[in-house]
Amino acid sequence: MAVDISIPRYRENLFSTEAILDPYPHYAALRAAGPAVWLPRQRVFAISRYAECKTVLRDDATFLSGCGVSLNPVANRLGRGTTLNSDAEEHATKRFVLAHRLTPKALREVTETIERFADSVVDTALASNRIDGVDDLATALPLSVVPDLIGWPHDGRAELLRWAGATFDSMGPINRHSVGAAKAAAEMLAFARRIARDRSVLDDSMGSDVFRAADEGMIDKKSCPALMIDYLAPSLDTTIGAISSALYLFAQNPTQWRAVRSDPGLIPRAVNEVVRIESPLRAFSRTAARDTDIGGVKIPGGSRVLVLFASANRDPTEWDEPESFDITRDAARQLGFGWGVHGCAGRTLARLETTSMLRALADRVERIELAGTPKWGVNNIIRRLERLPLELVPADRRRA
Repeated sequence: MAVDISIPRYRENLFSTEAILDPYPHYAALRAAGPAVWLPRQRVFAISRYAECKTVLRDDATFLSGCGVSLNPVANRLGRGTTLNSDAEEHATKRFVLAHRLTPKALREVTETIERFADSVVDTALASNRIDGVDDLATALPLSVVPDLIGWPHDGRAELLRWAGATFDSMGPINRHSVGAAKAAAEMLAFARRIARDRSVLDDSMGSDVFRAADEGMIDKKSCPALMIDYLAPSLDTTIGAISSALYLFAQNPTQWRAVRSDPGLIPRAVNEVVRIESPLRAFSRTAARDTDIGGVKIPGGSRVLVLFASANRDPTEWDEPESFDITRDAARQLGFGWGVHGCAGRTLARLETTSMLRALADRVERIELAGTPKWGVNNIIRRLERLPLELVPADRRRA
């Protein structure tokens, strides 16, 4: 495809290991370059500014998801049948099958259970002198909640985190990260196909809803395995990313933690601010249905555009001091959960889990302190910590 020579180009590799670990200078350079910037390595238009990202996400008739939201054709082909990779009536039907269990009203029934799990997780962590915030807090809560909600059978749960992370990694461009993740992503799909064959989901779960919808002819039976994965992988990795980033940010900003402890009513704002400043999802792509323009830049029909949620959430034209973590900020309009009809259906669950964890910590923990060097994970799509050594100082303990 010929690209207008007047369109700015960015020749750095957004998906190198170095750029994955420290993406923010690249996002700033893209925002400065223009509203739509051609990435010759990936052959996509990068959309990095808040206003243009939101425009694309709102216009699902022009910017399609049905051709896949990944940056390589293999992942897009394997993702067929999901809500993520569908449009219009097909998307609405599949989303209805799953999302009715994730509405605020539906989740009120499990709120007490999630809060109880959060209390237990924090109490267990406090029994140790030092912990890994990722394994002992951020991971423990979603793994206690999400697999049961989805209906994932118990015999496949040991591999869930590895499989879910690989599923996202495989959605990047064809590089060593996506190629390395392909085997684990294929394992998850194969296991989901076995579940579909055996109907081995838990009763009264999202999985059982999927098979009931297939039996009633609402959806194609062939899409059942992909739909089983559709909400499982995002519900784990994005929430783990949000909780672990919250711990990291509060460890670095003790005055913000004191504010939360003084006024737990700030926790919902804190959750939005965490997702804004360390967006768990870096980006997804869309395909232009026809010739169009973004911010005055001509986009030929059939072109793929990359919507950089994480960059939009730090756009200085939208946010005052965007690099600062400020839980008093009104960050409700952040794009970390997407926007429009393809906005994350699980965002209410993610908010509930993250809020429950922060409330449990605020009740019990005076200070969250780094006890070593954090390590960020390397993943094409997910931004989350892999290791976070912490010391939790109990609220009833005072240091000399």
